[in-house]
Amino acid sequence: MLLLSSPAFALTRDDGDDPGSGLSVLQTLGLYVGIPLLLFIVIAGAVVLTDKPRKTPQD
Repeated sequence: MLLLSSPAFALTRDDGDDPGSGLSVLQTLGLYVGIPLLLFIVIAGAVVLTDKPRKTPQD
């Protein structure tokens, strides 16, 4: 069973397999680093901007 799942079969193409062109280094960094970082900044900015300061009781 282990022999059947070996990575050697990854070299053979399946019917309907049509891989596209590879990504460049800049495209890969933009996709896996840039977009998540941008989403983090947008979400963090929305949280900071919508955070209301709480009133403290006056003595």
